[in-house]
Amino acid sequence: MKNQSVTSNLDWISVLLYLLLVVMGWLNIFSTSIPIEFDTFEFDQYYGKQLIFILLTIPVIVVVLSIDAKIYEKFSLVFYGIGILLLLGLFVFGKTVKGQTNWYGIGSFGFQPSEFVKTATSLLLAKYLSDSQVFLKNLNHQLFAFGIIFLPVLLILMQPDAGSAMIFFSLIFVLNREGLPEWYLWTGFFAIVLFFSSLLIQPLYVILGIIVLMIFHYLRARRVDRIALGYIIVFIAATSFVLSVDFVFESVLEPHQKDRINVLFDDTIDLKKEGYNLNQSMIAIGSGGLIGKGFMEGTQTKGGFVPEQHTDYIFTTVGEEWGFIGSAIVILLFVTLLLRIIYLAENQKTKFSRVYGYCVASILFTHFFVNITMLIKLFPTIGVPLPFFSYGGSSLWAFTILLFIFLKLDANKVNEW
Repeated sequence: MKNQSVTSNLDWISVLLYLLLVVMGWLNIFSTSIPIEFDTFEFDQYYGKQLIFILLTIPVIVVVLSIDAKIYEKFSLVFYGIGILLLLGLFVFGKTVKGQTNWYGIGSFGFQPSEFVKTATSLLLAKYLSDSQVFLKNLNHQLFAFGIIFLPVLLILMQPDAGSAMIFFSLIFVLNREGLPEWYLWTGFFAIVLFFSSLLIQPLYVILGIIVLMIFHYLRARRVDRIALGYIIVFIAATSFVLSVDFVFESVLEPHQKDRINVLFDDTIDLKKEGYNLNQSMIAIGSGGLIGKGFMEGTQTKGGFVPEQHTDYIFTTVGEEWGFIGSAIVILLFVTLLLRIIYLAENQKTKFSRVYGYCVASILFTHFFVNITMLIKLFPTIGVPLPFFSYGGSSLWAFTILLFIFLKLDANKVNEW
């Protein structure tokens, strides 16, 4: 068993799903960036550059699969340290694009370290949680795990790049899987609900709603010995949060961040200004109907009405040209890949591999969920790429490395008996 090659143990179902997504992504980038009068294939166009990025993933995959699986665990702290140094280096050598200093400029190409730090953070988190002495019921262990996640988040927020920073919070699902008390998840969920509720309705009504929920919770759990002080503390904390939402929204958030939230709830937003991107996105997706307008036949796409369509808005091309059926197929492929990763993670022989597998699934799911829901007005517009679809070498290589490290760990599990 130990002499078997990596390719013989590789999960080819995941590899096939990866290849399908990459190819479909490139076809959509080709459609968005091809000139109306297409004569020759040009490598300086987005579709040409993306093809180069895709071809370069081959040696990247070979290197990832060739490295001894134990290296990823043994040197996880080194990978994490390099990632942190790259993030710090942006404040000195970084290239500022649209107000964000999150790129290193290399000629006509760019390198975004935050994409790769997701992998490094996942490796170190998996290494830490795999320690038999670590229990996430212990407060000190919780704080250390949160520290691993929040350090890159802090540096990324300083760039500022809220979209990339938000992705790291998805790792709380991993912590929850490994024993983090569930009240952390519920607290985060209710904080989000309270935030948006306080923007939509008067704070007084939100507070009344909190009181009703707390009474209902107390009555439902009346057979259990409940301490009134606990309810009082929760009520004070929730009320204080609700009353602070208006201040945070008006004084803390940047104007473009407020616009992105207002677009979701305010019908008076100017569709030629703040609401333009989202409006054009929904028009493009809706115009595709059931079967779409056909490959390279999208009028919104060809007219260039959707800004940044080859990057964060690439799914609008799928909706317009491939229709509901094509969009459903793409979503099904993503969901199948995510379920496959979770299935493989649950069948790992080591805790390190399992935890890392869940990190991969959490990061890919959050990118996928946020990217698509923001295009159909279900989530605020945040600049996060659609994995394997959106244009960009950093994005494609980072997601490829993230996935194939796990496939390497999975292929190596036969040697862990």
